[in-house]
Amino acid sequence: MLEQIYLLAAVTVLGVLEQAYFFLQVIYARRAFGISPPKISGPPEFERIFRAQVNSSEYFPIFLALVWQAGLFFHQGLAAALGLLYLCARYYYFMGYRASSSERIAPIYFSTGVLWILLAASALGILHFFLSHYMGLNILQLLTA
Repeated sequence: MLEQIYLLAAVTVLGVLEQAYFFLQVIYARRAFGISPPKISGPPEFERIFRAQVNSSEYFPIFLALVWQAGLFFHQGLAAALGLLYLCARYYYFMGYRASSSERIAPIYFSTGVLWILLAASALGILHFFLSHYMGLNILQLLTA
């Protein structure tokens, strides 16, 4: 069974490390700008870092659910590769947003596109499972026949 999930687990660990990095960036920005919790407003430079971290955290559960579903029901390698693309896009999103709010646009669209692909792979994989398991239909055999 571990052969079926080790890539997904590796991408998950990388994602958690990325989230930790984003959290640390907010801590460093708080210190640099003298903003003590629970305050979340300050100079635009701080607010951009804070928003980039919060936005990334909001999407992280969606990413995790989709990467695991796509990996378990569709294809582990494809899901892991898409997961790495998503994490890279999120990193560029964070760094772009940190520099300027307009620099976040391209990476957010790219990462959202990756999520849609993961959603499609998840849905197709789950549909294939239901059809083959409960109805005895193998879509792949029907498509190749």
